[in-house]
Amino acid sequence: MQIRSIEIIIGAFMLAGIVSLAVLAVQISGFSVGTETGTYSVYARFENIGGLVIRSKVSIGGVMVGKVADIQLDPHTYMAYVRMEIDGDVDTISMDSTAAILTDGLLGGKYIGLILGAEEEYLSEGDVILDTQSAIVLEELIGKFLLKQF
Repeated sequence: MQIRSIEIIIGAFMLAGIVSLAVLAVQISGFSVGTETGTYSVYARFENIGGLVIRSKVSIGGVMVGKVADIQLDPHTYMAYVRMEIDGDVDTISMDSTAAILTDGLLGGKYIGLILGAEEEYLSEGDVILDTQSAIVLEELIGKFLLKQF
């Protein structure tokens, strides 16, 4: 009888561990099951997104204010057209703000950093950020450095 209760306790502990790992994985990935409410879409065009993916974070001053919702290729300009979902409570992003693709650490993932401008008119649903900075691709920098050496 005592062996049976030990097996039940160990089984419950293992089940709790597996559920905890699943919840942690969903939280870290940024995946959400329901539809996002209280957000608005803002767009930007980049020459090179350098590994930016859907669900990458969008931040202002290091604080996450949204996420990348969609990435498409503009058939006319052949630039990446990125749709960002910004939290509804962050509604004072000026029209002359800059969107830059940054790296999270030396080998980390890419994310979009918004640098606020000074204009008094604010971005709203469907607006496009005109001032953008593409990703810095490490391989291109190394190639340029090596070509200058020889």
